[in-house]
Amino acid sequence: MPTFNLETEYITLGQLLKSIGIISTGGEAKYFLCNNKVYVDDMLETSRNKKIYPNQKVKFNKETYFIKASDE
Repeated sequence: MPTFNLETEYITLGQLLKSIGIISTGGEAKYFLCNNKVYVDDMLETSRNKKIYPNQKVKFNKETYFIKASDE
């Protein structure tokens, strides 16, 4: 399972998608979420402003990312 090192307290779902290269601009997040199923800790998520914290899992396109604090 790929990991994403979080250097702040949290990251929004839209920022996360941009940081890992799924979308190229923040404006694409809304479109991506409308056309793809994204799960945060196994709950379907549709808000690009959803806050993602360390120790959460984000799943989309058959890939799951584990979010971990950068100091771990």
